[in-house]
Amino acid sequence: MQHTDPKQKTYGFAAALAAFTAWGLLPIYWKSLITVNPFEILCHRIVWSLVFISVILTLVRGWGETFAAVRSKRDILVLALSSLMIGGNWMLYIWAVNTGHVVETALGYYINPLVNVLFGCLFFRERLKPTQMAAIGLAALGVINAVASHGELPWISLCLAVSFALYGLLRKIAHAESLPGLFLETMVLGPFALAYLVMAEINGTAALFHQSLSIDLLLVGAGAATASPLIGFAYGARRLRLTVVGLLQYIAPTIAFCLGVFVYREHFTSSHLVTFALIWAGLVVYTVDSVRAIRNHRRAATR
Repeated sequence: MQHTDPKQKTYGFAAALAAFTAWGLLPIYWKSLITVNPFEILCHRIVWSLVFISVILTLVRGWGETFAAVRSKRDILVLALSSLMIGGNWMLYIWAVNTGHVVETALGYYINPLVNVLFGCLFFRERLKPTQMAAIGLAALGVINAVASHGELPWISLCLAVSFALYGLLRKIAHAESLPGLFLETMVLGPFALAYLVMAEINGTAALFHQSLSIDLLLVGAGAATASPLIGFAYGARRLRLTVVGLLQYIAPTIAFCLGVFVYREHFTSSHLVTFALIWAGLVVYTVDSVRAIRNHRRAATR
């Protein structure tokens, strides 16, 4: 439900803008934890997300809505699968950032909207319009160029795009809102993550309380760093038009791209530029078509 109150739209825009900006800046956060094993970072991210979301659910009195989703075996199975998807996505993203592949993560999240369109066709029998086919074709040409230029598939980008698209697909068919759903997903992963952290502590390989105070604060803060943008996104998405949200989603990979190229000085050649240019062209075609379709639908509805 979208609010017509201009003030609510302004708050929604600010929340969504903050969420996508935070996602774009996350490489800085994970780079600050470069001395910690990526899998241990993931486990802290899961455990502290669970703690942070529990506090938020208590404050907003959302436990009833959360446990309502547990009554359905189907939703439990779907959320278990979505938790594996988002857990794998988080793990790959943290590893990629901390091994010098920030630009490839940006490429993955540029490709993601086009993978969503493709999945809509494959799983929901949505018909691809010629413009959508052209957009996906341009993205495919970008991937082909990357393979031809470097002799290898941009697997990090593709895995990030596909895993996040599959996550979105699973969340679409699960009857759970953003925050309750995230709580249930982290509940699935939480016991395993906590067990790993306890074993790491017993074996003397844990980072928490063994490196520095700044590392400790960053590990504990990983929960808030994970959940806060999701809360902001959910708040904004309910108050903004889909076209606005669709345009805002390019902020995160654009910030990550700029960080990778200009701050972390990652290897970026003319062939990389051709790949990105083809993906960007596909996104322009897709975005223009989406804006036009929504405007036409709105005009038809007011007649």
